[in-house]
Amino acid sequence: MIQRHARQLVVEAIQDSRVALLVGPRQAGKTTLVGQIADHELPMSQVTLDHAGTRRLAQADPIGFIAGLELPAAIDEVHRAPELLLEIKRVVDRDPTPGRFLLTGSARVLSLPKVADALVGRAQSVTLWPLSQAELEGSRRNLVDELFAGSSPAVESAELGQEGWVRRALRGGFAEACARAEGRSRDTWFASYLETLVQRDIRDLAEIRALDEVPALLALVAARAAAPANFANLASELRISEASVRRYLALLEAAFISHRVPAWRRSLGRRATATPKLQLVDSGLAAHLLGIDASRLRGDPALGGNLLESFVRMELVKLASTSDAQPRLHHLRTRTGSEVDAVLERRGGEIVAIEVKASATPSPSDFKGLKELRDTRPDHFRAGIVLHPGSQTLPFGDRLWATPLSALWR
Repeated sequence: MIQRHARQLVVEAIQDSRVALLVGPRQAGKTTLVGQIADHELPMSQVTLDHAGTRRLAQADPIGFIAGLELPAAIDEVHRAPELLLEIKRVVDRDPTPGRFLLTGSARVLSLPKVADALVGRAQSVTLWPLSQAELEGSRRNLVDELFAGSSPAVESAELGQEGWVRRALRGGFAEACARAEGRSRDTWFASYLETLVQRDIRDLAEIRALDEVPALLALVAARAAAPANFANLASELRISEASVRRYLALLEAAFISHRVPAWRRSLGRRATATPKLQLVDSGLAAHLLGIDASRLRGDPALGGNLLESFVRMELVKLASTSDAQPRLHHLRTRTGSEVDAVLERRGGEIVAIEVKASATPSPSDFKGLKELRDTRPDHFRAGIVLHPGSQTLPFGDRLWATPLSALWR
């Protein structure tokens, strides 16, 4: 059984708050994790709104439904009956004992228009992303915390070149996709996943029918993950309005399938651009949408750069979410052309910077953006690394290292 690094965060949320929310993309493992906690760690009754009859009862009579539960209770897929949240609010206001409810949802429950204010101040939220490579390997090390400690992990004898990361990026982090063989079996799963996402989750959030453009929009986001978002260009490609593009993207973010990486501008003023980057939360899904497989990458290595960057950035998001540092992830692009693929900033202003390169032999020029950021914020800069498919960690100056990609999971 794979041990989820977010498990302790969920337990702490239950112990500290009246309502604990476990949110994240469909098939990330929320139901499994809640079942483990409710059966073995913090016993509670369990009910799922994926069951049509149960869902109809909850929607028709939320007061009676909640009254009939044995508390504490875990309610799975609560976003499918948001009417329950107002009644949950009334219950926990009458009795503020921590751990009354554990809720899961494949949507950002607190952002739903019907219940925008229902649980504010009463709930603690934990995001469960698809499996990280560290979780798949059974590793408890966290690269993010090591970097905020001021050093890069010393890696030796890492696997060289594309073979060290392509298989991981193509399978992604959804447990069922990981268990399937590359090819038709895995492609069939991703196709079914996309259909369910559009036909159920997005419709539940949007209450609209015209969603034919969503798969094409997802493919465009996957193809352009390495570049700052250009909403007008996306609208032109899809032949829809920019307002529609922005609305669809907001829905995809609410469903935890698209992830927005904001620009980092602290103390750089007009030298830094403010445009975010967009990417999918799973590299396997991105590869499926783009029709990329291992043989195609071997024949056209240039395709790998975009996939590699988005794969690494989401691994950093996962590691950051369960780290002691709890930083936020950004990207940096200055108007003079300097770039940093990932800037992690923790409370207090300390930063870690990460550049991703597909070459197994990093050069001093690969550190240009990292050096500029270090010299601009010397008191807050903890460490900077170039992640690359090479075999060992090498120092490249003050607080700078070239680090093999396997540091993400070894």
